[in-house]
Amino acid sequence: MIRKMTSAMNELRSIVMRAENRWTDIGIPRVAMVRAEVCADQVYQPMLHLVLQGAKTLSIGDRLMKYEAATYFLVPVDVPATGQIRQGGPGRPYLAISLALDPQVIAGLLQGEEGGGGPSKASCFSGVAAPDEMLDAWLRMVRLIDRPVEAAVLAPMIEREILFRALQGPLGGTLRDMARPGGRLAQIRRAIQWIREHFTEAFRVEQVAAMAGMSVPAFYRHFKSATAMTPIQYQKRLRLLRARWLLLFEPRDAASAAFAVGYESASQFNREYARLFGLPPARDVARFKSPAERATAAAMV
Repeated sequence: MIRKMTSAMNELRSIVMRAENRWTDIGIPRVAMVRAEVCADQVYQPMLHLVLQGAKTLSIGDRLMKYEAATYFLVPVDVPATGQIRQGGPGRPYLAISLALDPQVIAGLLQGEEGGGGPSKASCFSGVAAPDEMLDAWLRMVRLIDRPVEAAVLAPMIEREILFRALQGPLGGTLRDMARPGGRLAQIRRAIQWIREHFTEAFRVEQVAAMAGMSVPAFYRHFKSATAMTPIQYQKRLRLLRARWLLLFEPRDAASAAFAVGYESASQFNREYARLFGLPPARDVARFKSPAERATAAAMV
């Protein structure tokens, strides 16, 4: 069994080495792969993420999560995160593959399921060891890269198999929640969409809770369960990520970037920026002097 898993992982790694230093589409809907040397700060969209080589550390709200090779994790809603990666050794870059999560596809797998399944046995964003059956399905999926005719027929079936394996694992409850149109994650997604579209504007939590159809205490509880942040912390993280992008790619000073993303105080912006990224804005941006370095900083990893 160990030999079979090692063989599958080795072949997966060899295929994913073809990826670029950013998330690379492979011609199969919802599937992407990456070969990277650094990890970018970004808004992660709902996906299943499988680490193949090296390791990743993500700071999501008040949680610091570490993911080793042959483990996967789920992102159930759009989540702003900062991260770092560790390569697998000299000449062994970080390798990963992801599947964007479509609630309708998951719902199709749940038809006829009795009892609705239980809650997840692991907390949201936890890393879970990928079973051999899931690795085998992933291998068959990436082998389709150069077989577009076969991919059109087989990829949807393999996608369902990967999701089926995840539904049987410790994070199955989270996937089930994603697939329920009237469930708590669907309600939180509505609120998140509004915050993302209006992140530069001040808002009262009461109004966003009403959009989600929840009381304020229930909204706080479920929002933090899904994102590891309060709604205001979520908005702040969105603002800081966007401000960093503006500083890297547009000729702006820190005050201009701060006001552009909704801050009213440049000094508050500088403090919160340094707290998140480790350096004040000017010193942070100075680390990425060349266009290549800035492109790397913005890579979607």
